[in-house]
Amino acid sequence: MAQTRRKFDEDVKQGAVRLVVETGRPIAQVARELGINEGTLGNWCAKARRERDGGGVVLSESERAELERLRRENTELRMQRDVLKRSVALWVDEAMGR
Repeated sequence: MAQTRRKFDEDVKQGAVRLVVETGRPIAQVARELGINEGTLGNWCAKARRERDGGGVVLSESERAELERLRRENTELRMQRDVLKRSVALWVDEAMGR
């Protein structure tokens, strides 16, 4: 029986890579949870890493440290934003008597 290849849009790819990068969980674990082949997710992560590192741009140590700090801060702020979104949604549901 021939197996068909699934196509994933960019949003799915980016979301899966974000799960790996932001949570620090292993690629294999995230791939299992999402039902994606481990090698496929690994390729997506490698591609994102190459794009993020900027092909050939050389950063000084202070720039690299600042970039890392800003990435961590950005990740934390995204998580806080998501928590607040969920909290507001629950509050609205409760206020509306649902």
